[in-house]
Amino acid sequence: MEQITLKSPLDMHLHLRDGEVLKSVAKYTAKSFSGALVMPNLNPPILNVDSALAYKQRILEAMGEEKFNPMMSLYLTESLDRNELLKAKDNGICFLKLYPKGATTGSENGVSEILNPKILEILEIAQELDLILSIHGESNGFVLEREAEFHQVFIELAETFPRLKIIFEHLSDRRSIAVVEKYPNLYATLTLHHISMSLDDVIGGALNPHAFCKPILKTPKDRDALREVALNAHSKFSFGSDSAPHLQGSKENAKGAAGIFSAPILLPTLAMIFEAHDKMDNLERFVSLNAQRIYGIHASDKQVILVKKPMAIPHEIHGIVPLNAGGSLTWSFG
Repeated sequence: MEQITLKSPLDMHLHLRDGEVLKSVAKYTAKSFSGALVMPNLNPPILNVDSALAYKQRILEAMGEEKFNPMMSLYLTESLDRNELLKAKDNGICFLKLYPKGATTGSENGVSEILNPKILEILEIAQELDLILSIHGESNGFVLEREAEFHQVFIELAETFPRLKIIFEHLSDRRSIAVVEKYPNLYATLTLHHISMSLDDVIGGALNPHAFCKPILKTPKDRDALREVALNAHSKFSFGSDSAPHLQGSKENAKGAAGIFSAPILLPTLAMIFEAHDKMDNLERFVSLNAQRIYGIHASDKQVILVKKPMAIPHEIHGIVPLNAGGSLTWSFG
């Protein structure tokens, strides 16, 4: 039977939520990845080191016996100071996450004026301490232009803090690729859904709330350009799923929560895509080696085996509808 082995795969953008949802979804990431960068936009958000460490313990308990490294992040607000950032580094927390206020789920406490003096002061300290800044890069403008409208913020931050490593999270617009390529300290993550789907999957036929996410899926040209970046394992891009579980009722009610739950199918689906384009040799670079180099992560000894056999995707998992629910894959876990 045909199979591949991925060494120390990493998910550099993950939502695990908390409570019963955390307990329901954690095992899917633990089975697939050696570690993941966990987002801090809980309710209430992870604003300090003590709450991050407590959340990390809850994640480890939910993971069970699986060997897994949850990399924690702090929600960037003006309340952070040098002492808290020093404490973060001393406790192995190297990531700050910047949410523009109101841009996505759990961003109510985000930054309304990103380039204000207090935020710039915090970023100066972050640069000094070799922390990493991850950014949800969208304005509050027209939905298909929000990422492009945010480019100037990335440019100003990259130029103002040339020694600060900045991550353009879940890049979704082909125009953003050139921005990442231009600045030595700017990198990006790509999701499965942005390299495999377009806005047609959300509103092209019947409305599909389970394909609704932020940043919104964009045009086929955007999808194809991002997929080429992933398939070629571009050195400035790594994999970050942005898997974001919401209970079915929250997705299907009038407000329609933004987020795609992809954790159960990530690696088999990526294997299908890379195989279809004769790029299987690049898959490990995209899901492991690039992240190790970009973020300075030491590889673990965890290996994930994928085999060429059918895998059915459940219609729902603990009340959460996964990406491509009810479908099937040609690769599965060994």
